[in-house]
Amino acid sequence: MVDVAYGPSPGHRPNLSDPREAYLAMVRRKRMYGGIILVLFIAFMASGWMLAEERNAGGFWNGLPNVIDFPAEVFSEAWTNRANLPGIFLRSVPSLIETLNIAAVATLLGAIAAMSLSLLATRGLARWPRLIPLFRRTMDALRAIPEIVIALMLIYILGGGPVPAVIAIALHTGGALGKLFSEVAENADLKPVEGLASVGANWSQRMWLGVIPQVAPNWLSYALLRFEINVRASAILGFVGEGGIGHDLKLAMQWGQGRYDEVVAIFLLLFLAIVVIDTVSDHFRHKLVKGT
Repeated sequence: MVDVAYGPSPGHRPNLSDPREAYLAMVRRKRMYGGIILVLFIAFMASGWMLAEERNAGGFWNGLPNVIDFPAEVFSEAWTNRANLPGIFLRSVPSLIETLNIAAVATLLGAIAAMSLSLLATRGLARWPRLIPLFRRTMDALRAIPEIVIALMLIYILGGGPVPAVIAIALHTGGALGKLFSEVAENADLKPVEGLASVGANWSQRMWLGVIPQVAPNWLSYALLRFEINVRASAILGFVGEGGIGHDLKLAMQWGQGRYDEVVAIFLLLFLAIVVIDTVSDHFRHKLVKGT
């Protein structure tokens, strides 16, 4: 067999019985493979940049000096009308609550779906082992389709509002969490499952009593992390008519100059909400995983 690292031609080969020679050979192979990957990465980056530059309406470098013009105009108007910000905060709170509700319900529904899919797709735990590829491909499909695409499809069926947003985010969450839940379940100790099986427990009982108590802390940790992501997703879906604070932000930006103070207020409110959610969920994730 041809030696990939040293080529087919005869010559010096490292003495792999010598630990120092074996280690140096391993380092050389890693450097060679790392160099090849780096060259390929640079080549792909350069070709992608050139293609994007050709298809761009204007030159990137020519437009770069204008990148701060719009933010400067927005913040300048918001600073001039800074006295209006507290009132805008209060008016936007109901929309923020709607956004949080969308994210919470979608996360709950997606997590429930992910629990079932993950257990059915986990080797050694699946009830129907032959259907494992089917359940795995189902999770792949749910992850592959962006929430906004699902939401736009559902708008034509259900009309605008929070319901399409909840369904769209829940479907994507089911695929994303299902993958993470499955990886956690694969590392579960099978001895409790075997013990339950020996006394006649059915598949549901084995999962509920033997697996879920082991994986619950990590599952809850991932679900809390996904809730943070879904808050951002529900705000983005507001731009396509799904309600919540994203819809208010879209309207404020459409009106343009004269309502930039509202744009900044909504951004600040959303930012503060995400910071609070991140802080609280990080605290609970730490307690769940570390137990302290």
